[in-house]
Amino acid sequence: MPRPKQFRKIVSPPIMTGFKPFGIPRTHLEELLLHYDEYEAVRLLDYEGLMQEQAAERMNVSRPTLTRIYESARKTIAKAFVEGKMIVIEGGNVDFGRQWYRCKKCFKLVDGVENHKPCKNCVSFGSDELTPLTPNP
Repeated sequence: MPRPKQFRKIVSPPIMTGFKPFGIPRTHLEELLLHYDEYEAVRLLDYEGLMQEQAAERMNVSRPTLTRIYESARKTIAKAFVEGKMIVIEGGNVDFGRQWYRCKKCFKLVDGVENHKPCKNCVSFGSDELTPLTPNP
């Protein structure tokens, strides 16, 4: 029996829920899933420029596991780029360290209900409902 997967630490979810190719209506696009841990691997290695050992430590995984996560992310991003598919960022076996929410109206990312300050659009439409971000194991 395989051992249970360890939760990957993520500092915070991405500010966006995904990406889509320019000039193609969303209704005509196929979706590809990029998990939160894959997003975090790309962020740490490519955006922050960390070494794999450092990134693996931050995510609470081994270096070989980080390499597998990163390879999977690169393949997903390359496929979306070459084939003109939409990327949806969600799910995965991750731990945010605290509860994050997204506003249903403006899609703003909020760190805890107590930190939610409705924007002008949310207040004028009376919608300050928050959806909890829950990774899917």
